[in-house]
Amino acid sequence: MDAQTLKSFLPEFDRFIGRFADCFCDHRCREHLPVYIRGQLSNLDRKSVEPIALASGVAPRTLQEFLALLSWDHERMLDRLQRIVATEHAGPGSVGLLDETSFVKKGTKTPGVQRQWCGTLGKVDNCVVTVHLGYTRGDFQCLLDGDLFLPESWDGDRVRCRAAGIPESIVYRPKWRIALEQYDRAVANGIRFDWLTFDEGYGGKPEFLKELTSRGQRWVAEVPKSVCGWLVRPRVTERPHRTNRRGRPRTKPRLVGGQPHARRADELLERHPALRDVPWTPYRLDDRQKGPSVWEVKHVRFHPKSDDGLPGAAEHLLVARHALQDADVKYFRSNAPEGTPTATLLRVALTRHRVERCFQDQKSELGLDHYEGRTYTGLMRHLYLTLVSYLFAMRAVEARRGEKPGVDGAASASGGRRAGDGEVAERPRLAKAVGATGARGGVPSNAEPPSPEIPRETDAATIAGARYSTHQDGTVPTAGLAL
Repeated sequence: MDAQTLKSFLPEFDRFIGRFADCFCDHRCREHLPVYIRGQLSNLDRKSVEPIALASGVAPRTLQEFLALLSWDHERMLDRLQRIVATEHAGPGSVGLLDETSFVKKGTKTPGVQRQWCGTLGKVDNCVVTVHLGYTRGDFQCLLDGDLFLPESWDGDRVRCRAAGIPESIVYRPKWRIALEQYDRAVANGIRFDWLTFDEGYGGKPEFLKELTSRGQRWVAEVPKSVCGWLVRPRVTERPHRTNRRGRPRTKPRLVGGQPHARRADELLERHPALRDVPWTPYRLDDRQKGPSVWEVKHVRFHPKSDDGLPGAAEHLLVARHALQDADVKYFRSNAPEGTPTATLLRVALTRHRVERCFQDQKSELGLDHYEGRTYTGLMRHLYLTLVSYLFAMRAVEARRGEKPGVDGAASASGGRRAGDGEVAERPRLAKAVGATGARGGVPSNAEPPSPEIPRETDAATIAGARYSTHQDGTVPTAGLAL
């Protein structure tokens, strides 16, 4: 989109911002909302409070107070955003995305900052970590929620927390617990996910998977290769078992003597004939943003080992590797109904890159990681305001999808060249939608697979090596939103 096209969104921008008016009890406070959103959507190099304020002719201290001190309901703003998505972007094929991101920070004053794993840098460093819930359906994507991960070291120092304005009710919570709270809030606001997917940081937490299943939510989870279970369900008995003549007999269920022990997923792949001898089946996935790719998959039924050492309910186990990177093997579990097509499960599992794209857009275009304040309220409001800015940008992109881009040959995020004024960039064909309509995540087992299976004799490496020069319709406009 060019600047002229973006200006055409002025009426829609005013209407969109007006939908959050009741989050403010004072019109003077309400007037700061469009200032902040416009600043995030502008072409400023730095999108912290001071540059946004100076570019808008507002005193920086006034905008700082808007974030950290003035009275307005940012929680209501988040609820309103989620209800907009629930009513105007709902439909079959919706996928929820859970992930975290990090912001490199210096010093010790920013809420939650400490030396911890920083995914942005790929190493341990001084940073803040936030947990997010994303949403995608077709070409549309957005973030629905964001929350601070408070490390245990902060929770153990309530004096430090009070100095940063962190309420007493905000304590250390595992990231999966934060993610579950975000999921529950979104569902309460009317969001329905046909599927939920996430990486092994969450998929490796059995409690998290149990909680989602108890809510009737279908998921496809990446799991660590160390996950244990059986490909063939072992025999279990409930007959009393006396350990010795004097002891009381054990009455709890247990494995029958001589049954095989649970084994790690990577060991099953290497040694168990029911998985080892299954041929790799190639699948081609066409993605509008990343282009085509070919993955090779093995798909079997799997009984995970429960906390009591017994086999759990049967699930799907997918072992997948990229056709050009066969050394990098990924493992996925799913509680989808038996008979769900492999292509459907694979498509959902690989949708997670969309939340990473959301992070990339919000950091590079909206200043998600530019927050410079030292208060918890200011940080949370910045996160929520960035969600609002991104939702408006994604709605603007969706409204203009299919029109020729007006960027003068600038390099796209994919490394290719964007189309100029007189051409429309080539796009790979859009794959079929994931899943089908279901009640609160329920997906029929006969859902149509979103991508056809490739015959085994196909030269997967040749197809996977194909490269497309595409205009990325999902990006936030970068020409500067002069509203």
